[in-house]
Order: sequence, then structure tokens, then C-alpha cells
Amino acid sequence: MASYDEKYGAAPTADTELPVANMSAERYIATRLPTLKPPMHKVANPFTLLRMLNRQQWLFFLIGFLGWSWDAFDFFTVSLTTTPLATTFGVSVTDVTWGITLVLMFRSVGSVLFGIASDRYGRRWPFIVNMVLFIVLELATGFCNTYQQFLAVRALYGVAMGGLYGNAAATALEDCPEPARGIISGMLQQGYAFGYLLATVFSRALVNTTPHTWRPLYWFGACPPILLIVFRLCLPETQAYIERSEVRHATGNLTGTFIAEGKVALKKHWLLLSYMVFLMAGFNFMSHGSQDLYPTMLQNEYGFSPNEVTITQVVANLGAMSGGTVIGYCSSIFGRRFSIIFVSIIGGALLYPYTFVGSESVIAAAYFEQFCVQGAWGVIPIHLMELSPGSFRTFVVGTSYQLGNLVSSASSTIESTIGERFPLTPLKDGSKVTKRYNYGLVICIFMGCVYAYVIALTVLGPEKLGHSFRVAADHDFEEAAGHDAVARALHAEERGHRDTDSSDDGRGVEKARARGMDVV
Repeated sequence: MASYDEKYGAAPTADTELPVANMSAERYIATRLPTLKPPMHKVANPFTLLRMLNRQQWLFFLIGFLGWSWDAFDFFTVSLTTTPLATTFGVSVTDVTWGITLVLMFRSVGSVLFGIASDRYGRRWPFIVNMVLFIVLELATGFCNTYQQFLAVRALYGVAMGGLYGNAAATALEDCPEPARGIISGMLQQGYAFGYLLATVFSRALVNTTPHTWRPLYWFGACPPILLIVFRLCLPETQAYIERSEVRHATGNLTGTFIAEGKVALKKHWLLLSYMVFLMAGFNFMSHGSQDLYPTMLQNEYGFSPNEVTITQVVANLGAMSGGTVIGYCSSIFGRRFSIIFVSIIGGALLYPYTFVGSESVIAAAYFEQFCVQGAWGVIPIHLMELSPGSFRTFVVGTSYQLGNLVSSASSTIESTIGERFPLTPLKDGSKVTKRYNYGLVICIFMGCVYAYVIALTVLGPEKLGHSFRVAADHDFEEAAGHDAVARALHAEERGHRDTDSSDDGRGVEKARARGMDVV
């Protein structure tokens, strides 16, 4: 049976991007446009790529996807219940959006704490602690009786939520066969849209359908994490983490080696890490700016019924899930940066119908706009993983994402506040008067600026398409741990693989596939 490389050529590699080490700023800037040329890699069809994953790799993907989905579900419960929350606590919708803002602000704290823990102690237990906190704090939100309690609980919830993204991305992607990374990245990122879709459906089913109004949605949100805890307990650590852990043990000083790895990463990559934060700020402005206040716009400005809002949101999220998977796959062909820029241009062109069509026809615009927004996002998990220093993959991916969230944390509050400066004719229903605002205009202008920012920053940024996640390819890790320790650990690992492969041919094939090797 022919190997992947024999049939399709070598998998995309980082050689498509010029090395930036010791390159002058002028030379680097001069290479930005030429390196945007699509490499046009020959990539297998999606079904062939998906078949490359073995059972364990699929389980790692699934736990990462489900964890990320429930992170999104819990976040969007507030976005979808702003009006009943405001009624219960006797505040305005703008006041309630501070609950969203606080979650986004405190997520960066969680990403630092849980990211470092995941890189030092493994992916499993930090994930489980995350889920336990999800259960406790989601239940607490459902029992809040005052606005102050609500804000305090959501702030704590932000810490718990912040630790999940980097862990989910590392768990799902670092053992993934290299040719399949793009499509798996796109599928993983759509856990966000899938969680939003679930939140929309269960919000319609549980909110204002009982005397408890919005509270059942939060009580329900505390239940699925119990199943995720059991699921994660049944899975081991990823092979990529185990490989690094063995090298650290070989040095005889685990903590000292881990600290040395951090010093090397900061010394050599501080500028890249800063870039990733600014890039994630743009991406988070793009998602929250296009989504958080959109249900409010449909209901307040255009008079959509709850059912019409639900249908529009479901269709939009179907578009998001389609876009992330398709563009994630395409990024292995055309490159990560080119794919992000192309789909952002299309998304910008669709802003007018997305925000100014007030009839049911807006469903089409919502589908394709979220196809573009989450299409660009579909490239992000693997793009960040490939750019990140190997020893701090969970920390860097999670923290850059969450610091970007921090910068963009006031998106919905900004749009809501500015929108109130553009009042429309109030809606009168007997003695009841409902204030209306031109949220569509604000979302359109805001998103136009965000798309321009993302395109500019992506043009200026680096790319490491196909970068290897193996210890043998990590020169920073070798510098921190020492060449001898790395060589001893890799030699012991390869010897163990040979022994296992010779003793059990079937299981040996599975292990070879798990390491991303061709099986002929």
C-alpha cells in the first residue's frame, strides 16, 4: 500500500515560509507579500485525511471538541438571556452585558494558571479541574438573586473558562497526523459554533418556559461537564506531552528544566508572543462583534420574534461550522495566512446585508457571514500551535487567545452603548413603550474596522505551515534540557517502539499511525 507521501507528495512544511531568525526588520517586511503566494500543496481529499487518525487520536479530538463546545455554550447563555436577566435584576441590557465583559476579562487569568499547569503536569487533570469549576459556577449563576452576585459569579466563571481553550487545542491537535492538521483544526474550532448552536436551541426550550424564567438554562449547563470528566478520566496523556515529560525526567530536575524552557521561550520568542496576542484581539473582536449583540439587533431593531431569532441563529451557526471546516482544510493547500485574508475580505463584503436586511431574507446573509467569520477562525488553532514554542504550547495558545479576549472584552458593551446614541422610533404596545436603537449600523461599521485590522495584521505576521511538534524538531527544548538528555530520551522511546512493534504487529501499526508515520 502506497504511503501518503508517495501518493500526494510530502506534507506541507514550514519551509514554505522564509526563516525569520536574524532577519532585519526591513528584510522581514519585504518578504510579507511574496510569502502570501499560495503554495498550492497537493492535499488528499478530506475523507482520506480523516481516516489517517487512529482511535486514540479521534478520542483526543472528541474530548477537546466537546470541552470547547461547552465552554462556548456556557459563555453564550448570558448573551441569549440579556433581556430576562435585566428584568430580574432591575437593570438595563447594557448593564447585563458587563457580565459578558467580566468573563472575557478574567479568562486571561485562567489561561495563565491552567496553561502553565497543563504544560508542566499534563493535559488531563487541569481539564478535569476546569470541568468541576464549570459545574459549581454554572449552578451558582442560576441561583443568583442580585446583580452584584451575578457579576461576581461570572467573573469567577471567566477564570475557569480561560483555562480550557489551550488545553483543548493541545489535546486535539498535538498528536494529529501532520497532513490532517488543517481540517482537524477547522473541525475543532467549530466546537465554538456548535456550543453557540446548542445554547440557542436550549435557550428557546428552557428560557421563559417555566416560572423560573432564565434560571433552568444555567442549571442545565452544569450537567454535561460531569460526563466530560468521566470521558477524560478514561483517556491517557497525549504522546507529545509524554515525550517531553520523558526528556524532563532524563535531566533529573523536572522543575528546573521546565523553568529553563520558559526562559528560552521568552528570550527568543517574546516578539512573536506579542504578535499572537494582537492577532487574537482582532479575531475576538471579529467573533464577539458579529455575534454577541446580533440577537438583540434582530429582536429590538427589526422586531423578530423569539422563534425567528432562534431560526436565524441556528442557520448562522450551521454556516459557521461549515466555514471553519472548509477553510481549515483549504489552509493546508493555500497557506494559513492567505486563507485568513481571503475569507476576511469576503466577510467584509457581506456586512451590509448581514446588518441592514430586516426581513427573513437575512438568514442567507447570516449563514455566509458566519461562514466567513468562523472560516477564518478555523485556521487559528493549528496556526497558533505551529507558531508556539513547543514546551509552552498550551500556555501560549490559551493565553494569547484569552489576552486577545481581554482586549476585546468590551465588544458588546461598546456596540450597545454606541447603539443607544442612534435611537429609532419606539415601539408602542398599549401603555408599554419599547426603546429601539440602530444596532445594525454600529455592528456594520465596527466589523468593517475589525476586518481591516485582521487583514493588515495577518499580512504582517509569520507562518510555520507544517511545523513539527516532535521533541526532535524543537531546538529551544534541546537548548533548555540539554542535547544529551533529549538524545537519551528519544533513544529510549525508539527502542520501546521497536520492542512493541516486533512483539505485536497489529498494535505496532496503531502506534506508528499515532506517531504520524506512514504505514506501508
